[in-house]
Amino acid sequence: MNKYLTEFIGTFFLVLTVGCTVLSRGAGVMPPLAIGAMLMVMVYAGGHVSGAHYNPAVTLGVWIRGRCPTTDLAPYWLAQLIGAFVAAFAAKFLVGGDPLASPLLAPAVAPALIGEFLFTFALVYVVLNTATAKATTGNSYYGLAIGFTVMAGAFAIGGISGSAMNPAVAVGLSTMGILAGQSIWMHILGNLAGGVVAALAFKFINPNDK
Repeated sequence: MNKYLTEFIGTFFLVLTVGCTVLSRGAGVMPPLAIGAMLMVMVYAGGHVSGAHYNPAVTLGVWIRGRCPTTDLAPYWLAQLIGAFVAAFAAKFLVGGDPLASPLLAPAVAPALIGEFLFTFALVYVVLNTATAKATTGNSYYGLAIGFTVMAGAFAIGGISGSAMNPAVAVGLSTMGILAGQSIWMHILGNLAGGVVAALAFKFINPNDK
């Protein structure tokens, strides 16, 4: 239960930060910096308990890599999605005002799908190499590497897809009205596909790291 609570807390604060910064500030430099920083500190806070996934695509990648028990897969996803839902409502309450009348972002399919795939691949690849690989066991930089990857992705594709790189974040964005509901499928598909391919790439490059 401690693992699942940790996943809930970390995902909650990640999505809360996304919501509060985007709803109050819109586009600009501050949201990516705040989001990357929050993910970094939550990874350091919860890494020793749950692995600090806070992302269904990361959990899927870690499971394929062999570092997440099958019995934890569905509970991790459930904890992450519940954390995202609760954070979405908390963000709208904190920022105030009426719910958005229309979504701010309805991205084009091909660019959003490819962008979400590529940067989720990058995120999961970084997670697997810095937080699960034998050669980097015990390092002190894994949280910084993961947070900076998300920050870079937010800068790179924020205006293209919303830069969720995380199905739970995509659910939160949709719940808050930032992302059009009909667009969420491309985030979920691109994110999960990126996680799968990153895990397969890790296993191919590191065949002896079981």
